[in-house]
Amino acid sequence: MRTILPLLSLSAVAQALYFFIDGTTPKCFFEELPKDTLVVGHYTAEEWDDNTRTWSKHDGISIYISVDEIFDNDHRVVSQRGSSSGRFTFSAADAGDHRICFTPSSSSGRQGWLSALAPNGGIKLTLDLAIGETSEIESTDKTKLQDISQRVKDLNSRLQDIKREQLFQREREAEFRDQSESTNSRVVRWMVIQVVVLGLTCAWQLSHLRSFFIKQKLT
Repeated sequence: MRTILPLLSLSAVAQALYFFIDGTTPKCFFEELPKDTLVVGHYTAEEWDDNTRTWSKHDGISIYISVDEIFDNDHRVVSQRGSSSGRFTFSAADAGDHRICFTPSSSSGRQGWLSALAPNGGIKLTLDLAIGETSEIESTDKTKLQDISQRVKDLNSRLQDIKREQLFQREREAEFRDQSESTNSRVVRWMVIQVVVLGLTCAWQLSHLRSFFIKQKLT
């Protein structure tokens, strides 16, 4: 690990690697960091599944991460416990060797015998490190934030378009409803007029027939 990881300090671009941990034995490596160097790590822990013969994530896995400054009497700068995947960050206060350790634990009850069955150990830990100057990583994060901000603005613009379309549709529905109500009221009014006219016509005809019959002395 000493021969590989110093190469990571040459760039702020994330570098990915994986290694195997046997049981609950901590896995440590050393990294010589310049002063004011920011380290951002993303990790994923997987257990060996003997049924599928593959490495898979398990909710019962937890990873304890510690970072010690070797040059300062093993002063601990990071001490955190996370789930099977997570993120950790620290900044080198002074230049020197730092010991980065990962200690797994599992509540699945399988870790004790999985280490014997697994090809290389009970836990496979994938580590993605970004090592570089604070300003460089912050610049990269700022660019990502700007991209996310632009996407959010685009989504907000689309939402505004959808709201305007919905408002237009509601206005059209209200207009159509008013027209329908107006048409229905006209139909009802016309039907009432027809019934009244028909009733008056029938009454007039009956009155005329009655007068006719009286004149003809038929009644």
